[in-house]
Amino acid sequence: MHRRLIAPGALAASLLLAIPASAASYSPGAPGIGDPYYPAYGNGGYDVSHYDLRLKYQPQTDELEGTATLLATTKQDLSRFDLDFLLEVSEVRVNGAKASFTTSGQHELEITPATPLPKGTPITVVVRYSGVPSTKSAYGFSTWHRTPDGAVAADEPEAAWWWYPSNDHPSDKATYDVSVAVPDGTQAISNGVLQSTSSKLGWTRYNWRSNKPQATYLTTLAVGRFDITTGRTSDGIPVINAYSKDLGDNDGAARASVERTGELVDWLSGYFGPYPFNSVGGYVPNTTTGYALETQTRVYYSPKQFANGSNTSVVVHELAHQWYGDDVSLAGWKDIWINEGFARYAQWLWSEHEGEGTAQELADYVYASHPADDAFWTVKPGDPGPDNQFDTAVYDRGALAVQTLRNEIGDDAFFAVLKGWPKDHAYGNASVGDFQKYAEKVSGKSLAALFDTWLFQPSKPAAPAAKGASIASRSAAATVQPKSWKKIAATNSAHQG
Repeated sequence: MHRRLIAPGALAASLLLAIPASAASYSPGAPGIGDPYYPAYGNGGYDVSHYDLRLKYQPQTDELEGTATLLATTKQDLSRFDLDFLLEVSEVRVNGAKASFTTSGQHELEITPATPLPKGTPITVVVRYSGVPSTKSAYGFSTWHRTPDGAVAADEPEAAWWWYPSNDHPSDKATYDVSVAVPDGTQAISNGVLQSTSSKLGWTRYNWRSNKPQATYLTTLAVGRFDITTGRTSDGIPVINAYSKDLGDNDGAARASVERTGELVDWLSGYFGPYPFNSVGGYVPNTTTGYALETQTRVYYSPKQFANGSNTSVVVHELAHQWYGDDVSLAGWKDIWINEGFARYAQWLWSEHEGEGTAQELADYVYASHPADDAFWTVKPGDPGPDNQFDTAVYDRGALAVQTLRNEIGDDAFFAVLKGWPKDHAYGNASVGDFQKYAEKVSGKSLAALFDTWLFQPSKPAAPAAKGASIASRSAAATVQPKSWKKIAATNSAHQG
């Protein structure tokens, strides 16, 4: 994952353009959505409800052609608006009429419609484009991953710019239709359910649909030669998994892990409630990256996740995100604890289920393993900053905070919170503050001090004595490494590629 701070200085320049007198009440949408971690990400002035992406991709040359149709609604009187995008654009139309366009900054596509757009106007934006994604970079990096037989788009906190124009921030979720034509013998995999396939003149087109709101960074595309397996969970949810045909020695371990997806969704549903989407699964392409990513309904796994054998713990982590991160998405990137603290805690629960260490034993181990002067405690999971957004502390200290919450409010209230939160905020966005309020409502307790101590103070909390929490023990037993720890720790690299 990428951890960096993007200075907003140059962004203001595009806001200073003069507005024609005839459109004095209209102004450009902001070139950033307002997230302090990534000021240039996303855009202001509109909200997208649906993306229709019709693509053609040639694996041999990495050439991508596309027509993106965005359905959106204006949130202000707009004279101009931006999309986040890197490829070459040949034409833009807004509500059927040609619009002028230019580029600015690292990844801004500035669009000026033929006539200004009043607030509350439904708009249809069509962007025709082409390019070679692997030749593009922004801020010195690329999230387009070439493979021996194709390519993959999967990264966090950004991946869309390399293959489709978007409002690239989790707060603007939308439904998707992704249609991709690839040479016969090659597959195109994306999120949701495969609606249909068709072949013509040496090309096969795959039509995928995600019918629930989805953040841009959770939208994925994988093109290559895959072995695809299908099945269903106990509740009838379609399971679609895919494995590159050239995974080599990692193939068996990858399958032994990812093929348990249906079983693990059934298990997680007992804690988090009914699975929230229309399909589930994962894919393992032949990439050299080191991370996994909770791309909605179709998890991305690097082969390196299985280099030491099967690892169901990483599968649990990414599937837990389908509830915590995908169904309920963060309001801003500073709220990353809601994603990672709970996905890590799901691994602790799985460890307990497998008899390889209880959640409390894992909490004790994390607490005892880091002395007070360890930099681990200087990272604040509730607002870690962009440079530490994917730091190990967000995961481990984040899960420790979850266990502390459990000890404070008791199992009945705690598991009611775990299951109720995804239902209460289904398909929406929420902040750490929202979660605290929800936990207080369910438990009937004031939790401000607990949240502040465990999520927002840059120091090691005093060992709690309440509820007989065994973290209070400084005994040697607390430093005994639980059997599951190595597999759980292996997940750390999954988010720091």
